[in-house]
Amino acid sequence: MDHPKISIRHLTKVFYKKGNSVTALQDISIDVKDGEFICLIGPSGCGKTTLLRILADLEKPSTGEFTIDQRKEGRPLQSMVFQERGVIPWLTVEENVAFGLKMRHLPRAYIKERTAYYLEKVGLDRFAKLYPKELSGGMKQRVSIARAFANDPEILLMDEPFAALDEQNKFILQEELLNIWSETKKTVLFITHSIDEALLLSDRILLMSSQPGQIIDEKVIDLPRPRNMEQVRADPKMAEQFVEIWNHLHDEVQGSRVRG
Repeated sequence: MDHPKISIRHLTKVFYKKGNSVTALQDISIDVKDGEFICLIGPSGCGKTTLLRILADLEKPSTGEFTIDQRKEGRPLQSMVFQERGVIPWLTVEENVAFGLKMRHLPRAYIKERTAYYLEKVGLDRFAKLYPKELSGGMKQRVSIARAFANDPEILLMDEPFAALDEQNKFILQEELLNIWSETKKTVLFITHSIDEALLLSDRILLMSSQPGQIIDEKVIDLPRPRNMEQVRADPKMAEQFVEIWNHLHDEVQGSRVRG
């Protein structure tokens, strides 16, 4: 049996400030298979971003542990795509996408080839010499996605990357993300507040409780790939799962108000 790509065991995160403590995550234990696309859904403040930041080594867990199975020597463990502010303003589009590869001191020809490939994949090859200030929000997110995939990480962490975009741009980028993912089969953990988005993208959806965040349920999405939003919305089983996830979020938000 293959080792899980990501293994998290009894992970808890407590923040301390001015003598007070807040438990953001409590006893998280999950396995993620190699190449699996996982979406995390939960109420605001439930610790979703904290969990990704721990996996990205930007935060340390208070207790518990996680492992990321490294299959290829020299490959970075993770790349993270944020909701915004992900591009470096003084670098061109091309330089942004190449940034991680250059930091690894890879051969110049390889960097050029990989950068050109992913610029073409996200439709930015004609804009390679522009700077971020000359780009729309959707184009900036394309740069972030291209850079993350070009860097060839073991896992990809995405924190609501399309939340700030209009519906049209969101649909286009979701489709582009799925096209690249279907080629690379990267292991992805993706935070979203959109149930539609989670149903479209996921192999599995992990449902989190209100603070302190715990994984309390999961939904396996078995709608065949490739899939699009029209298929998701037309499928009776997907409609049923949408309602179940909506009810979960509603109950968690209401429950947190009562507990508060």
